Amino acid sequence: MRLRTRGTAVAATVLSLSMLAAACGSSGSNGGSTDSSKKPTDAVVGADDTKLTPKSGGEIKYGLESDTTGGYCLQEAQLAISGMQVARAVYDTLTMPNLKGKITPYLAESVTPNTDYTEWTIKLRPNVVFSDGSKLDADIVRDNLLAYDGKYAKRSPLLFKFVFGDYTKDVVTVDPLTVKVTTVKPWPTYPWFLWSSSRLGITGRAQLDDASTCNKNVVGTGPFKLTEMIANQRITVVRNPNYWQKDAKGVQLPYLDKITFVPISDEPARLTALEAGDINIMHSSSYNTLAALKKQSTLKYISSNRFGEVSYLLLNGTKAPFDHLSAREAVAYAQNRDLANQRLNQGLGTPAQGPFAPGNIGYLQDSGYPKFDLAKAKAKAAQYKQETGQTLSFTYTFVADSEGKQTAVLLQQMEKEAGITVNLNPIGDQSTLINLAIGRQQQAIGWRNHPGADPDTQWVWWHCSNASGPCDNLVNFGGWNDPQINKLLEEGRAEADPAKHAAIYEELNREFAKKLWDLWSGYTTWTIAFQPKVHGIFGPPLPDGSLPSDGLATGHSVLGLWIEH
Repeated sequence: MRLRTRGTAVAATVLSLSMLAAACGSSGSNGGSTDSSKKPTDAVVGADDTKLTPKSGGEIKYGLESDTTGGYCLQEAQLAISGMQVARAVYDTLTMPNLKGKITPYLAESVTPNTDYTEWTIKLRPNVVFSDGSKLDADIVRDNLLAYDGKYAKRSPLLFKFVFGDYTKDVVTVDPLTVKVTTVKPWPTYPWFLWSSSRLGITGRAQLDDASTCNKNVVGTGPFKLTEMIANQRITVVRNPNYWQKDAKGVQLPYLDKITFVPISDEPARLTALEAGDINIMHSSSYNTLAALKKQSTLKYISSNRFGEVSYLLLNGTKAPFDHLSAREAVAYAQNRDLANQRLNQGLGTPAQGPFAPGNIGYLQDSGYPKFDLAKAKAKAAQYKQETGQTLSFTYTFVADSEGKQTAVLLQQMEKEAGITVNLNPIGDQSTLINLAIGRQQQAIGWRNHPGADPDTQWVWWHCSNASGPCDNLVNFGGWNDPQINKLLEEGRAEADPAKHAAIYEELNREFAKKLWDLWSGYTTWTIAFQPKVHGIFGPPLPDGSLPSDGLATGHSVLGLWIEH
């Protein structure tokens, strides 16, 4: 069941510090499409245009699903996917994932651990400058890392401090191009956190130290410079003439002169704008949009759920009814997710088995997650009544857009067949939903989170350091405190052997299927739709020669975008 709306993703996708790995692709038959949930692709430069020679110049308009009203002071920003898409145009990160799901140096020339993974030496590329002409050096990178960690006086991060605070011991400069990070405990996956779903961009001194306009005073080393930002209308970026990368033939990157990002929150209107040529490219997580694209032959598109997010019912495990396993089991057994997929997603979705999407470490085709069984649902509901003396009921909170309403009504109907009462609580905005989760005031909320990468990146959402009672981790929105899950997260973080590392997270997947702290619905499919004259969706090879990730859950590179003109 697709238990989420576009709005419900925000505290999850907003600050989802999970990292994107590589998705895979294949050639499709509809409109030159590529459906990357099926087969791996051989190349990623536009997926269908690898034999074409990119042309420099020109501009495009990119349709986003929403605006980023809080701006781009990255250490303090709240970036959902639209914000990440813009950030990738103006900032670079120290590392970046490749097509094989490995994390590779990017703005860094190398990221090297000591023997026990408690020290990381970050060697920066020489001769890189920010968009304002200032030099990238070890001092500014050190201060950026301290700022994300909450240890830089001029910045106050919101959630990054939960990611780095307990594990980062020290960050120092070694020489003008070298930074050394010391961690409290071994941290083999640390390079993934230097990527952080493209959110950990390195900002220039003029922005980092800006006390009043950091959210607008954008200074990065990315391929484009921000020149205009008008709320709910457009964000304009232009070519950075001092950008540090060239393509394999020595042509200066980026190819485009200009990108105008246009927020169009209404999904059908965004697709109509693309069809009319008012925009040249757009992103979408709507199955209705994907179904429409499959029926036409004019536009091209690329879609994937690999290494993506999972949609789910976020439960409050600290109070009734979901502090009882029997209640969680009853609701899970009552969900006919195959039927929901047909009714809500036109059969295009994939019911989820756990928090790790296909292709990700820890993914299992069968985790043991409960299958629809009405008889078992009724039995578990009866067990809950026997345990508590109460008939099982709960309130489901959701953002009241059209898809959210359809999902809520279907959930209510399915649970009613098992004798479970679902009270619907529609709300009008994303912020209210987020505040409910932060305060653990909800009983159940539609949610979306956990885009793929190394599963250690999900530690921030699940791990608790206190031995008992509600979780002391403020961003464990369900509030549950599971000793076995804590243990597996700790073992997974410390394990450097790939096979053992994967086995730990597969066991974690099975543990979630047993405990049912969250009720998984489906793996989210993201789609990039574009006019045939647009190319280079995934960009050129990375600096180490490997192909870039073609995952879509946290946006995609705009470095290699080009347009026929």
